[in-house]
Amino acid sequence: MKELLVVRHTSVDVPQGICYGGTDVPLQPTFAEEAELVRQRLEGYTPDRVLSSPLSRATRLANAIGYPEVDTDERLREQHFGAWEMKAYDEIEDPQLLRWYEDYVYERPTDGESFAEVVTRVGTLLEELKASNHEKILIFAHGGIQMAVGAYLGLYELIDAPQHFQGYGSVMRYQL
Repeated sequence: MKELLVVRHTSVDVPQGICYGGTDVPLQPTFAEEAELVRQRLEGYTPDRVLSSPLSRATRLANAIGYPEVDTDERLREQHFGAWEMKAYDEIEDPQLLRWYEDYVYERPTDGESFAEVVTRVGTLLEELKASNHEKILIFAHGGIQMAVGAYLGLYELIDAPQHFQGYGSVMRYQL
């Protein structure tokens, strides 16, 4: 069975309550220390394939812990929140926000994508990885991508994904 590790990027330098999903945002000044903790969590793991979200918060982490030539894949980009990107949730004056709160799985943020669409997008990559010759795969991505992987693999229902949201620098292990 193939082993897949998905690493969530380190903490971002964005005020609390800001919807930043697919936007490329800076990392906290504590990046070097946080990256070292992730490196320690991955110590002894030797992947034969390394992938990353194209967003710099993921690629910078991959580079910092020893993967300077990481392959990026758009399917690993965090959920796109469309018109809500870089706005405070409590300042979004969009009637779609209430519908999205009621059904974040299938409702889309205005001009964005639903969580179900993220799961489908990530699923296409997972199917390619299952069919590949790679046995140990390491991915640098985002909390939403970790949740999407678990949901796609049937570890939990899509509606329950937020209960499995992990913190910055977390490493989730899956079997493909």
